Amino acid sequence: MEEGNYTPVPLEEVTAIIDHTLLKADASPEAIDQLCSEAKTYNFFSVCVNPVYVARAAEKLAGSRVKVCTVIGFPLGANTSEVKAFEAHDAVEKGAHEVDMVIPVGLLKAGQLKAVYEDIRAVVDAVGERALVKVIIETALLTDLEKAIACLLSAAAGADFVKTSTGFSTGGATPEDIALMRASVGPNVGVKASGGVRSLEDAVHVITAGANRIGCSAGVSIAEGKTSASSY
Repeated sequence: MEEGNYTPVPLEEVTAIIDHTLLKADASPEAIDQLCSEAKTYNFFSVCVNPVYVARAAEKLAGSRVKVCTVIGFPLGANTSEVKAFEAHDAVEKGAHEVDMVIPVGLLKAGQLKAVYEDIRAVVDAVGERALVKVIIETALLTDLEKAIACLLSAAAGADFVKTSTGFSTGGATPEDIALMRASVGPNVGVKASGGVRSLEDAVHVITAGANRIGCSAGVSIAEGKTSASSY
């Protein structure tokens, strides 16, 4: 993410909107425990873990203000809608407060907009009022028009947030994409920046552009005023 001048944002306002993330395939149970401990120490909004660790994270965070977030159809978005809906329902049953689903990017790019809408709607319906739904549109693979369309479909399907990236594709969040997404969904749908937010300055750039949630594995570095080498 580019360096440059930015308007300061109080550190506690930044840490309060971080989804402290660990989605690596080799993440151990002990690493999840550490993630949860860090989230409580630094007052992050949530931890974001793979579904297999939702119940563990929920147990570790019981009694705290930190939420449990998980990912659905991750990282490709190529599962069927029925599988995504079941995965989301199962995650909520096990303690997830938020689910971040990946759209079927190929269908969007093919112009199959009804299928994309129905895919998002299936997850929204599966969780109902029990959890927030964030829709990962994978901005690095889309044109600006496709980004806007994906955001509009997400809002129309009842999603609570749109989210830039999985962190597993060819790029992450940029202030330009955040601004486009915010303009597309307006003030009543959240925008989550994920991928490439490695420092406080990076975080402030995306917040200034319109993000009101940040997904990153660099939360501790950000809270301590450092820059992380992590790509997510």
